[in-house]
Amino acid sequence: MISIQRIDARNADVTESLHELRQRLSPRGNVVSEASRQRTIDVFGEPLSPQQVVERICNEVQSQGLEAVLRYSRLLDGATMSGADLRVSPAELEEAHARVEPEFLKTVRAVRDQVFEFQSAILHEDREVVRANGVRLRQRYVPLRRAGLCVPGGAAAYPSTVLMTAVPAQAAGVEQLVVVAPPTEFGANNPHMLATCHELGIREVYRVGGAQAVAAMAYGVEGLPGVDKIVGPGNLFVALAKKRVYGEVDIDSIAGPSEVVVIADDSAQPAWIAADLLAQAEHAPGASVLVTWSERLLEQVAAEVNVQAARLSRAEWTIQSLQRYGALVLVKDAEQAREVTDLIAPEHLTIQCEEPRAMGESIRNAGATFIGAYATVALGDYVAGPSHVLPTGGTARWAAGLTANDFLRGGSFIEYTEQGLRDDAPHVQLLADREGLTAHRESVDVRLRTLDGG
Repeated sequence: MISIQRIDARNADVTESLHELRQRLSPRGNVVSEASRQRTIDVFGEPLSPQQVVERICNEVQSQGLEAVLRYSRLLDGATMSGADLRVSPAELEEAHARVEPEFLKTVRAVRDQVFEFQSAILHEDREVVRANGVRLRQRYVPLRRAGLCVPGGAAAYPSTVLMTAVPAQAAGVEQLVVVAPPTEFGANNPHMLATCHELGIREVYRVGGAQAVAAMAYGVEGLPGVDKIVGPGNLFVALAKKRVYGEVDIDSIAGPSEVVVIADDSAQPAWIAADLLAQAEHAPGASVLVTWSERLLEQVAAEVNVQAARLSRAEWTIQSLQRYGALVLVKDAEQAREVTDLIAPEHLTIQCEEPRAMGESIRNAGATFIGAYATVALGDYVAGPSHVLPTGGTARWAAGLTANDFLRGGSFIEYTEQGLRDDAPHVQLLADREGLTAHRESVDVRLRTLDGG
């Protein structure tokens, strides 16, 4: 029997309980396996915290370059490589593309087209304001030159992450895409991942993962030139490394493990909800939370979870994740369900109740909202169009999912006429006087004196 935490929010303040649940999966939660803790001791000779591990790796990659990258690939991933092995060769990409089944490539193309369609439709466009006095103001958007894409490869292969990071960048017009993945059978040695890269026209793929991959892309090392922005999911060490290098490069977010909140009522199918909760827990770790005002539905879902979990290929990890990070939350009504969900601010929100669209519109904080019983999160993970790189750990209060617009850099053009200068000069003079910035005022005054023959 799977023991999932139950929270009765009907007659008690459960803010602290929900906050604690959310914080366990944040980048501050230090969610690492016992094997990872032991590896830290083996590699560094002491039980360093994840933050300390990342700090040491990033510092050494910055100062020692490729040597440090290869050393940590050997110590942490068990991959003994030379500098020549770091980059996946064109022949290997072509071989992987030829080796995978045609049906897989057909799916890759279909997903690429749907993601590209959506991402292109939401792209920022240049905008211009022209005032009566001739002043022209324009906001211009240009794509970043070079972007790095983190693709996980520890316990599973993720060609979907290649699609969900690369295609938005391509829709924005980024010309140089760099993929990094661990030197494992699920990472940079995985034929389906490599075939996806080749199909999308990505020719820079590197066998490196973890914090050392993030540091290599941020600082640049021999054979792997630095990038302008790093995006994509990863484990705690990847998230902390992205936080560490932010400012040297841009990043998408500091993401933690995956999470879902399901809001449901008596109209929902218990088996469908159980499947959605298990699908998220399968990431292991992953948080799966049901919020309902139906006690009957809650019990039915709990029973269904037990039945379905036994059939899963990753059953042991999935069950552990549910027991540690899952919750069944009983609320008074739909209004309290909204309040609880906004407090959690989940990465994924799926709504399976009457009038789901209205419920979705009323909730402020969610990374991606799936409306209605047919819209399972897996559709968003794999094929719908919005990227599956989304804010986690409660950051959906202020953060958004990755889009093509994140690969654009906005800049303004400001063009003044003489009349425009005269019209706005008094405002500049007054504000500069109040701030004591006499040179600011003088840059306007000298122009007016010249124009007036002074």
